[in-house]
Amino acid sequence: MLELRNVTAGYGRTKVLQDVTVEIPAGQAVSIMGHNGAGKTTLLRVATGLLPVMSGQVLIDGEDVTRMPPSKRVRRGLGYVPQGQQSFPQMTTLENLQLVARRQSDIEEVFALFPALRDLLSRRAGLLSGGQRQQLAIARTLLTKPRLLVLDEPTEGIQPNVVADIERVIIDLTRRGDLSVLLVEQHVGFALRSTNAFYVLQSGRIALTGEGGEGAVETVRAAMAI
Repeated sequence: MLELRNVTAGYGRTKVLQDVTVEIPAGQAVSIMGHNGAGKTTLLRVATGLLPVMSGQVLIDGEDVTRMPPSKRVRRGLGYVPQGQQSFPQMTTLENLQLVARRQSDIEEVFALFPALRDLLSRRAGLLSGGQRQQLAIARTLLTKPRLLVLDEPTEGIQPNVVADIERVIIDLTRRGDLSVLLVEQHVGFALRSTNAFYVLQSGRIALTGEGGEGAVETVRAAMAI
């Protein structure tokens, strides 16, 4: 679905990513892990079109979108949930959802994924907890009907029960087979349980890759400790 092929990217003359190749197949969830400064955010900015590459290619369904702006990548099916539970704080939960929903039935679909939102419809988004805002941010993005959902550190500052809900939603969505997920995350256990495959970034390069699942936790933690 999405491929970064031999990508080198950075800021000014500073190279942050160096010859990085990552593939997110259709209907699969892939996690990118690494410490702060490893290049995770730069990789997401390249994938979403917010940062140009120095060399290499970005492809969506085999189409070269390397020089395509973010708005056109959205029309190709990319949905991005940035770090920080972004919402319109003065608007209610329902109003935030209605901004992007095409039909009421679509809103009912996201309630099936995040049932807690149904009880928060009249509450302003700015008064929600961090976990509630994160659920709202993911729900809003899903209402755009993406084929690739990009999540940037969705568990940061979130209470454990909501982390479990987000994990369940990622697994449920990819099991349907019509949505891919690119997850950037430092929470190793959550990332590996939620995804089919993983990449570990170290100093802007791929240090380790493999299949997801609990069995890889210690291997990944060891790689990240280097």
